[in-house]
Amino acid sequence: RVKTSSCGTEALRMAASHEPPDLIMLDVMMPDVDGYEVCRRLREGESTSGIPVIFLTGLISAADERRGLELGAIDYLAKPINPPLVLARTRNHLLTKVLRDRDYERLRALDHEKERLEIEQLKTERLLLNILPSRIADRLKRGEKDIAADYPDASILFCDIVGFTEMATALPAKRVVQLLNGLFSRLDERAERLGLEKIKTIGDAWMAAAGLPIPRSDHAELCADMALGMFEDLRAFNRAEALDLQIRIGISTGPVTSGIVGHTKFAYDVWGHTVNTASRMESTSKPGRIQVSAATAQAIEERFRLEPHGEVHTKGVGPVHTFWLLARR
Repeated sequence: RVKTSSCGTEALRMAASHEPPDLIMLDVMMPDVDGYEVCRRLREGESTSGIPVIFLTGLISAADERRGLELGAIDYLAKPINPPLVLARTRNHLLTKVLRDRDYERLRALDHEKERLEIEQLKTERLLLNILPSRIADRLKRGEKDIAADYPDASILFCDIVGFTEMATALPAKRVVQLLNGLFSRLDERAERLGLEKIKTIGDAWMAAAGLPIPRSDHAELCADMALGMFEDLRAFNRAEALDLQIRIGISTGPVTSGIVGHTKFAYDVWGHTVNTASRMESTSKPGRIQVSAATAQAIEERFRLEPHGEVHTKGVGPVHTFWLLARR
């Protein structure tokens, strides 16, 4: 389809319309704006800069032709015209534009797909960081397998909601999940602020570690501060939900083994005598109390107030000298 204009101003308006031309054949000598100026404005316009322009003019000097090509025209044909030549040039330039437009659309589609893949990759990375420590996630992304490490000195904290199992039997499933998520989210935020690594939740129990995967000397103090702060979080949660839940906490310090288990539904976990002892410190603790092993007490006694609790016999671990953690000094 061919459209014509009688002057440069009209040509510019038509080129900038919602249905721009695929190619413009442009004279130089026109009544208002000459062809050179029209070509210059076309090249400057964001929506018209890609429209191919062929000059078809009676100006035949080399300087005129050079000027037209420098302004961005793709061809320069002098009058009198040779119709077969003009048609051949027009077909070639239209075909070139069609192919260029197809390439452009393919590139746009590729860019869109690349952007979509990058978004999905970001989502995957965020999910990894929600599940795994950042250092472990980086190793996993690099293709490492059988990720494991021994830590000669770390601290493990267990927390359990007292009587929650019995209470949950009388509640709808959605309410149970809502309550657990509400309290555990507060604990997660505190752990992140202090620098503990939340390991997992087990039913209505919450578990964290300090001193791994990045070793640090104050791991026992971090767990002690975390434990004391958890009661603040519980009080705020109880006020918000009009409840009177209680928790008990256990902490132990010593050597720990950690690593990734699973290849599809993988998880970062910790094992060893210290982990088992921390679990027993929690299960033999009392509501509203924090029970710590002798190793933890020794590591924090200069900065925290402790009360001896005597020897506690624990399943699978044996007798453990324990202390109640009361407050910071």
